[in-house]
Amino acid sequence: MQQVQPRRSYAGWIALAIGAIIVISMISSYNGLVTLSQAVDAQWGQVQNVYQRRADLVPNLVATVKGAANFEKSTYIAVTQARASVGQLPPDVLKNAVNDPKAMAQFEQAQNTLGSTLSRLLVTVENYPQLKANENFLTLQAQLEGTENRIAVERRRYNEAAQAFNTRRNTFPTNIYASLFGAQFNSKSYFQAQPGAQNAPQVTFP
Repeated sequence: MQQVQPRRSYAGWIALAIGAIIVISMISSYNGLVTLSQAVDAQWGQVQNVYQRRADLVPNLVATVKGAANFEKSTYIAVTQARASVGQLPPDVLKNAVNDPKAMAQFEQAQNTLGSTLSRLLVTVENYPQLKANENFLTLQAQLEGTENRIAVERRRYNEAAQAFNTRRNTFPTNIYASLFGAQFNSKSYFQAQPGAQNAPQVTFP
């Protein structure tokens, strides 16, 4: 009598295939998020570099205007204090700003305050022809103008990198995988546009 072979079950193979697809998808999503997160961190470093360059210009700029007769003391004192506030930002603010909107807002507020006081100082210089003809001041002016332009560029690039990460992070099914890793893949913070932010601060003189 011929023995009947048991029907072959494919359920186990199907489950294994599905599991493999999920694992591969998770690995791909994880690696993609890591790559995009590293790009955001690298661009954040560039942002800090250009802001630091601006801060480094302040002491020489203040020293130059202080040398002008009767220059408004309150103006350069405000710039000095604003620069000090930037330098006194807690390390956690710089470390967490990318992933913490509150820390980003604190960083941005300090930098905007310095930018505003610098703008006021440069406007005040209009009343001092000897400064406008000072070679050292003109050099600092050109460096500051270039730095402000660079700040605008690096901020835009940072926001683009953050947007790329956030788009990937919030796309299904990557958003599910991202949630499994806790704060490691939190959404990235953005720089917020200020009124007139589409134009670099005007620091040239007639």
